[in-house]
Order: sequence, then C-alpha cells, then structure tokens
Amino acid sequence: MNLLTLQFILDLLPPDVSGLRGCPASSASQMKHNKEVKISYWAAHLTTIVSVALVLLIIGIIALICVSATHESDLLRERIELSAIMTDSVSDAGAAGFAERLKAKPYVASVEVVSAKQALDNWTADTGEDLEQLFGVNPLSPEVTFTLRPQYANPSSIEKIKAQLRRSPEVEDVAAPDAVMVENMNANIETFAMILGAIALVMVVISFVLINNTVHLSIYSRRFTIHTMQLVGATDGFIRRPFINANMLSGLIAGLAASGIIALALAAAPKAGFDDMATYISWTDFGIIAATLVVGGALLCGLAAWIATSRYLHKDYDELFK
Repeated sequence: MNLLTLQFILDLLPPDVSGLRGCPASSASQMKHNKEVKISYWAAHLTTIVSVALVLLIIGIIALICVSATHESDLLRERIELSAIMTDSVSDAGAAGFAERLKAKPYVASVEVVSAKQALDNWTADTGEDLEQLFGVNPLSPEVTFTLRPQYANPSSIEKIKAQLRRSPEVEDVAAPDAVMVENMNANIETFAMILGAIALVMVVISFVLINNTVHLSIYSRRFTIHTMQLVGATDGFIRRPFINANMLSGLIAGLAASGIIALALAAAPKAGFDDMATYISWTDFGIIAATLVVGGALLCGLAAWIATSRYLHKDYDELFK
C-alpha cells in the first residue's frame, strides 16, 4: 500500500486506535502533533454526536408516548365490564364456584363476586329503593362481574361471550355495555394510534435527513482527502470503511447518550410527582427503546456516511468545489 494512502487513512482514525502511525514519538513536536490530531478528531465528531443524540432523544420521547398510549388504550379496554346474573337457585357459594371456573377463560382479565346482599345494597344506594322491605325478601340474585382482556374488547367478541355464558344453567342473563359505545371507544383509540404512528414515521424520516446532513457536513470537509486517496489507488471500499466506522461509533455514543437522558428522566419522574409513570412505561419497555436507539443511531449514521462518501467518489477535482 502506498505510504501516502496509509497516512490519510490513519488521520481519519482516533489516535488511540491507530497503532500503525509508526514508532513512538520521542520529540516534543511529535507529541504535540499527536495531541492536536486527537483533539481535532474528537472536536470534528463532537458536533455529530450531539446533533444525532438530540434527534434520537426526540425519537425516544415519541416512542415513549406511543408505548404509554398503547398501555392506556389497553387499560381502557380492560375497564369494559360484564356481569353474569345468577339464577335464583344459585347461592353465594355457587356464584363463587362459577367465578373460579370463569377465571380460567382466556378472555377474562379479572373477576369479582357480588353476593345477593351486596347486590341489594348497590340497588338501594343507586335508586334509594329498599326492595327487601318492599317484597319481604331479597329478590336479587348474586352476580359475577368480570373485565375483558384488550383483544376481546370488541362488539363481536362480547356477543360471543354473552352467548356462551347464557348457555350455562347457572346464568339467568348477562349484562354488557352497549355495542355502539364499545365501537366508538375502539374507533377513537385506533384513530389516536394512527396519528401517533404517522407522527413517529415523520420523525424517523426527518431524523434520517438531519443525521444525513450532519454526517455529510463532517465528510464534506474531507472531500479532498477522498479525492487524493483515489489518486494514489485506494479502492472505494477502502475509502468508505474509516468514515463508516467512525460515524457508526458516533451514532452508538449518541444513542447511549439519548438513552441515558431518558433513563434519568424516568428515574426522576416519581420524585417529580409522576408516581404512576411505571404503570405506563416499564423498564422492560425502556430497555427495548434504548436498544433500538443505540442500534438505530449506529446504523443510521453508518448509512449516512456511506451515502455521503459515495457522493464524492469518482468526482472530478473541479466538482469538489461545488
């Protein structure tokens, strides 16, 4: 390999990993040169790291909002409650046994048994009428109320569940929310999810454009170096490799920085009065988002470096001034 080519490549690498620079410097001028090169390397990449970290931070916040919205929509669906009204012959103990069997159903999220006495108290509290005094006995039967898992919180599934429960000899009737209300709730949730998805997609596109421009500016200053390397016979892959590796490292550091800021914000949320933050965003969710930011930052910067270096390959010398 031509010595001039090797020197240009080594200038692109951080001094602490470029062990091919030659013998250890013994003179003060050589040590000063190495120090200046090291400072120049990190100064050149600091802008890229900070810019990419800010972009990834915005993407991470959007991802957290999407995760929170998904959890909130699941919680809303799980609040849909159905009640299986027992027949008059079923006692409170029989209703409790029915509830235990109901827990095993795949569509059930939670189950609660309402005794005949509790049903009477609820009726009196809601209407102000004392049915036991009116009829001489408690005319109400025990009930088993249960909530649905999010994937079953739709009108068609609710109708199937009602039909299945009504075939049980212990069940007199099944009370469920109005189908129109469920449809409206699901439609609102889906619309909100589509809006968040569109925002996230736009942010990803914008982030790539910003990252590409940032990396392009850092490579633009070395376009003459690329041209000189080609003149001495360096191949396209040989020229691209140090740029891609350096910018992938910058993207990796930027992803770690953005993830660290988000982690600090989540850790400080309870102290700031957001005690229910863990309900919407778990540390598992954060781990997935952080890994995506780190890997995505490295890949995006690497891709941007590949595109930017390709723009200056095989260009005439005069075109480099445009």
